Amino acid sequence: MEEFIGAWTARHGATRDRLLPLLHAMQEEAGHIDDAWVPAIARALNLSRADVHGVVTFYHDFRRVAPGRHVVKLCRAESCQARGAAAIEKAAAERLGVAMGATRADGQVALEPVYCLGLCAIGPNALVDGRPVARIDAAALERIALEVAA
Repeated sequence: MEEFIGAWTARHGATRDRLLPLLHAMQEEAGHIDDAWVPAIARALNLSRADVHGVVTFYHDFRRVAPGRHVVKLCRAESCQARGAAAIEKAAAERLGVAMGATRADGQVALEPVYCLGLCAIGPNALVDGRPVARIDAAALERIALEVAA
């Protein structure tokens, strides 16, 4: 990953304001930001390891471990909760065989929380591999389970 960091900073700059774009590029490339890469990022941008670690851990969309092959994000915002999202979350964890906030042991699917997808009028909602799915019910959950099993 140090080679990637070096090439990226050569093209885009090595100043502290490049931290977020670099992290996004690394996650796009590798799927996550491994804790072992923090020292190299810090050196490249002349930041402390604490600065880099703080940013990686503050933003929920930065992953510190590789995600599952499929990622199902269920909305936990108030509107979706009012429409039964807690029951959907419980059913999803059971049907997909993975706890909220975890990746299944086979690496096939990760189940993650998300807070508001902007589809509040038609919840409960999910993102399945980046694609929004609205009005999640038992039938929609079964379609999601079949999709991520493929």
